[in-house]
Amino acid sequence: MQVIIASNNQGKIREYKDIFAPLGFEVFSQGEKSIELDVEETGRTFEENAVLKAQAIYDLTHSCVISDDSGLEVEALNGEPGIYSARYKGLQTEHERRKAILDGLKGASYRKARFICLICFIDEAGQQHLFKGVWPGTIAYEEEGSNGFGYDPIFISEDSQGRTTASMPISFKEEHSHRAKAVKKLMEYLENKAESL
Repeated sequence: MQVIIASNNQGKIREYKDIFAPLGFEVFSQGEKSIELDVEETGRTFEENAVLKAQAIYDLTHSCVISDDSGLEVEALNGEPGIYSARYKGLQTEHERRKAILDGLKGASYRKARFICLICFIDEAGQQHLFKGVWPGTIAYEEEGSNGFGYDPIFISEDSQGRTTASMPISFKEEHSHRAKAVKKLMEYLENKAESL
């Protein structure tokens, strides 16, 4: 089965290919299907944004589509950056956005945070299916590690023995992350659907 990922984020595409390829799925990014579409994320929740992106690609292709909206929520920052994780405070680089989080928590001992991933899968018939993954953890006091992308150098998940995600092997994130948890739910759905056919 062919699946189009409604993204051109290379880190995200690589993660999806690593997850889906062994299961026999052909995974394509928007770019690989020559889809030049930049959907404005006008939703107020991760769910709304995931649906917006997936539906726009499905309307063009009528192929299976996977879209996700994901982000970091820091409790001491009132849940920021949340749905604005990729464009937090209008900053241009991932490093600047990470620094804004660290600056916002300067002197704070309460650093609880979580990554959230909401996947929207639209099947060939156009039906929407939503799957959510949550990865609890804390924010580090400084950046550490060079694996991964985004906020990985400042996020310490509850299952990483005190190390940031970026200082763990890529395979660790692919197995434990918010996206991995949401994908696992999606795969369970697809497997159950296949068995019922």
